[in-house]
Order: sequence, then C-alpha cells, then structure tokens
Amino acid sequence: MGSSLPLVDREGTDPGGRGLGGHGSGQDAHERRERHSRHLALPGIGMGGQSRIDQARVLVIGAGGLGSPVLQYLAAAGIGTLGIVDDDAVDLSNLQRQTIHGTPDVGRPKTASAADSVRRTDPGIEVVEHAERLTNDNALRILGGYDVVVDATDNFATRYLISDAAALVGVPCVWGSVYRWDAQVTVFWDAAPDGRGIDYRDVFPEPPADGAVLSCEEAGVFGAVCGTVGALMATEVIKLVTGAGTPLLGRVVVLDALAGTSRTIGVKRAKGRQRVTALADYDLFCGVGAATDGTELDAEEVEGILASDEQVVLLDVREPDERLVDSIPGHVAVPVRIVTVDPGAVPGAITDRVIVYCASGVRSRAAAVALREAGRDAVSLRGGIQSWRSVAGRA
Repeated sequence: MGSSLPLVDREGTDPGGRGLGGHGSGQDAHERRERHSRHLALPGIGMGGQSRIDQARVLVIGAGGLGSPVLQYLAAAGIGTLGIVDDDAVDLSNLQRQTIHGTPDVGRPKTASAADSVRRTDPGIEVVEHAERLTNDNALRILGGYDVVVDATDNFATRYLISDAAALVGVPCVWGSVYRWDAQVTVFWDAAPDGRGIDYRDVFPEPPADGAVLSCEEAGVFGAVCGTVGALMATEVIKLVTGAGTPLLGRVVVLDALAGTSRTIGVKRAKGRQRVTALADYDLFCGVGAATDGTELDAEEVEGILASDEQVVLLDVREPDERLVDSIPGHVAVPVRIVTVDPGAVPGAITDRVIVYCASGVRSRAAAVALREAGRDAVSLRGGIQSWRSVAGRA
C-alpha cells in the first residue's frame, strides 16, 4: 500500500470511526483514553493523532538490539498492528542489548518472545509474527501489508533488500544502525512528498567489501546505544503516522555516544540514480556468500578433519577477552592483528594445515589470506565459532 503524510486521514478526531476503543482486546474507550492520556494532552498528537496511531500498521524487521526498543515504544504508544520479522532464536549473548527478551526466553524464537512482550504491554495490539528470513520471494508480500517499515537489521544485503522493497511498495522505511559507540538514523521514502525522498542507495551507493565491516559479535556494541537509537527510530514512526513534527527525510542523524555528540547531515538523491523497478540479487551485489576457492571450510568439514589423524594447527585469531567466553579445544591463540603483520608468529611446520577461526568468519578469512601469502596451507572456518556451536554443541 502506498503512503502519504500522515499515513491516515488527518481530518477530524476519529479518522476510522473507532475512537480510542478500537483495539481488539475488549478495552473500552475510557480505558484507552486513560492509557494514552499523556499523548492526548500532547500538542501535535491529541485525540486525532492517537486514533491514527491506533489504526497504523507498522512492520519491524529484526527483533534484536534496535528492534527491541522500537517494538517496546511502539507497543506503549498503542500502534494498532505490529508485524515482527525475524528468523533467529534468543541467545544468552543477546540479552546485553536486546531488552525485549529475558533470560526465560533463551532458545525461543525472537518473534514469539517479542510478541509476548508487546501483548504484555498492550493486549489490544494485533501482533503478526513473521518467523522467517526476509527474502526476494516474500519481501513484497510482507511489506505490502503495512504503512511504515522499520529496518532494524544488521547486514548490508538485507538493508538493500528492505529499501528496494519499500520503494516498490511505496511505504516509508525508518532505518537505524549501530556500530560500537556510533549510530545513524534516517527515514527512507522514495516517493516522499516535496521531492525529499531518498533511499538506502543515496547514503550507501555501494556496499563495503565483504568482511570490511565487522559484525556486532566481532566489533562489540554498547547496549545502551541501541536503546537511544531505537527510541529515536520509534519517534520517527510516530511522526510519520501522525504527521507531527518534521520527519528525518533527506537528513541523517549521526550519534557518537562515547563523545556525547550528535550532528545532522543532509542527503539528496544521487544524481542519475534510477528509481527501483525490481528486486535484485543482494547477496551477489554485496559480495556475500561462501568462498569458492577452497579457502573456507564449513563446521562439519572442520569437525571431520579434527577427528582424523591429519596434522593441523587450529588457530584462534580472536582477542583474549573473547576467548574467555568459549573456544574450540586444542587451539593455539594468535590475534589477527599479529597474524596479518607477522604470519611467522603462527606455530607449526610449514607443511601443517592451519584451520583459522574467529567469532563469525571475518577476521579468520583475513588471517588465512595472510598465511597463504606466506606459504602456509591455511583455511578459514566459515561462520566462525557461531557455526561450530551449531555442529559440535557449545564449545
């Protein structure tokens, strides 16, 4: 469904004829008014704005560090329908920043855990669980049922997919990103009024080289920054739904939490950029995928080699603090920052195969390349220790 600002009729105080008793939980109008009394008293929202919030359909893609606060604040605001897309399960390491989940949720699907939290906040909200990975095959179908999309994902291929799908469907996309202490937030809307529309390609015309940007597990992330950014993203959703204020169209907020500073950067549509007409192969575009040159092995292959009589060096290139969490038995440890400068620091005979691993496979690929250039027979564990856990149990 295409959208315009605001996303529902602004005329009158009851656009849908439902007042504030329209949620399906049996809540009457008095209970809804009491629940949202602070919104009703707020200039720019009031009764009409809250009615629009009640009717809005918002899709949050990713129920992790950013998706958690977005979902929590949108649920508290009373968004009528919240869709949640995620194909992952809650892991203990998620709880440092993914506040919508708790210790009892470890092992549960993130969509189910997040949906339960939303319903506890407001039983009247309709929650739609999309417990699947967003792909070219389902993106248009899923996004087409919502007024606003929130991109709370953490990889470039999916971000390009979401941006293009939102452009094709004609809905705005609130986007946020966190890296260590830094963050960015903006609103992509290819068909925004007044020519203010930009999309993800205007900010990132080309993706970084595969492995150039570390994952959250590789780089670390300060959990509270996710809360700050997620709250700002939820604010942008409410502004789009109600028409209050000025949304971040054509502007990117850049936050440095460590320095305690923020700034806003203006962004215009890239010259010559054509409008999106079809979805693409985003994994190919972003250079994502398994190596085909024999420099990577999957966890099952590594497990078989380690169980054989082959002479190998199992090399952990993570930092010392990371190895305190878990490791693969029998490893030797040399951080990647040393391996790439001095491959000779890795023990073993020149004829020994070196199997390199890290958290997710990014640093180990770099280390394996350095070792191969130095004449060693080195391969990287595809997916890092994350993939090893799924095959061999917790290390």
